[in-house]
Amino acid sequence: MYKTFAEVKLAISSGVSVFDIVNTYLNAIESRKNINAFLEVFTDSALEQAKEVDQKIKNGTAGRLAGMVIGLKDNICYKNHHVSASSKILEGFESLYSATVVERLLAEDAIIIGRLNCDEFAMGSSNENSAYGNVLNPINEKCVPGGSSGGSAAAVAAGLCTLSLGSDTGGSIRQPASFTGIFGYKPSYGRISRYGLIAYASSFDQIGPFGNAIEDIALVTEIIAGKDEYDSTVSSRSVEEYSNLNAPSKKMKIAILKEAIHHDGINPEVKARLNEIIVQLREEGHQVDEVSFPYLEHMVPTYYVLTTAEASSNLSRFDGVHYGHQSKKAVGVEQVYTLSRTEGFGEEVKRRIMAGTFVLSNDFYEAYYTKGLKVRRVIREKTDTILAEYDFLLTPTTPDAAFEINSVKDPITMYLQDIFTVHANLSGNPAISLPLGKKQDGMPFGIQLTGNHFKDKALFDFSYYLTKLLTLHHA
Repeated sequence: MYKTFAEVKLAISSGVSVFDIVNTYLNAIESRKNINAFLEVFTDSALEQAKEVDQKIKNGTAGRLAGMVIGLKDNICYKNHHVSASSKILEGFESLYSATVVERLLAEDAIIIGRLNCDEFAMGSSNENSAYGNVLNPINEKCVPGGSSGGSAAAVAAGLCTLSLGSDTGGSIRQPASFTGIFGYKPSYGRISRYGLIAYASSFDQIGPFGNAIEDIALVTEIIAGKDEYDSTVSSRSVEEYSNLNAPSKKMKIAILKEAIHHDGINPEVKARLNEIIVQLREEGHQVDEVSFPYLEHMVPTYYVLTTAEASSNLSRFDGVHYGHQSKKAVGVEQVYTLSRTEGFGEEVKRRIMAGTFVLSNDFYEAYYTKGLKVRRVIREKTDTILAEYDFLLTPTTPDAAFEINSVKDPITMYLQDIFTVHANLSGNPAISLPLGKKQDGMPFGIQLTGNHFKDKALFDFSYYLTKLLTLHHA
């Protein structure tokens, strides 16, 4: 089993073929198919790619990702392969084109091994909302892997692919990374193209990687980032050499959000670990200060007002007319729309579409949507003010480790799982979950670092340093 790209490259250098490496992953996927991480394994196309990459290695023309085996969240398009956003409404749909991120991975000879289960249309915090069943946490199969990119996290944690891509609208990469003990990265908004990502909330969504090594996610981010003529929201700023990881050359200033670390909902073991890290950072000469951020309790409500509004608009295209599921019971145009959407969408997606339609309605637009935009601006400005003085924000990624499947019944309680992660999506900052914590029962949890806009390189460098420092400290 190959957990990191370094292990893959070592195997290739010792004479193992990429074809054999892909077969190793295929066997691993089969052996753990019970966790339901993969909705479909692209066996034939992956093995065909592997043969081509082996030939390129022999010719000396292989790309930077030759031998890296990657899984895609089931909302990222790959030409001539199925994509469904884990929804019945897109069952059987085959993509006509590849997402920009997929094109860039393939250009560097990465191998796409399959599509990964997720909460339907990326709406959820536990991967219990997929039309194709729950994903199980590979560390403890009684627990959820987090969501919405639960399949992407579980596949990497279980060693079923070298790296995976997910999408992060309010924590959907970082929260499952925390629950499965791996790295999960949400880039600055506008750093990576969203072309070919099935939209949930367009001003929040970002594609990002999961990996078992910071080196792997830095390298892949470097390759998939950068301007794209197909996505006007992508920045034209040049992409730094993220893969050239260096410990910071100076002592850092780190802000701890006071309202986060003293939040009632934090598990005592999570809080204790964060305090240990703070002590260690101070011992190393870094400045760590508690800073007030009075908007913590406003972030989840603001996030759900704005994202459901955008979802209501984005998901109107799934109507039973253009593509995807069309009700066989429908008679006439109105029934085609109504019955196709009723049958095709799951309960959580319907709930969010209805909430979004409500906040966009004439009577409530000013009270909810416009006010939500104003609060988002206040949150961003306060975040910018803090990060003008400090290099990073440090918080837990999640209030606790993974919870048991079916243990959270109330939607509001479920939404509060994202209390520390929605911040970076509301403000557009880059953020990463680092696997630096573990409870006494063995379940992991993450520590979150948030950086300045487009200072992704600095965030990678400090994450690399912090991971080495704390692993050494724990050894």
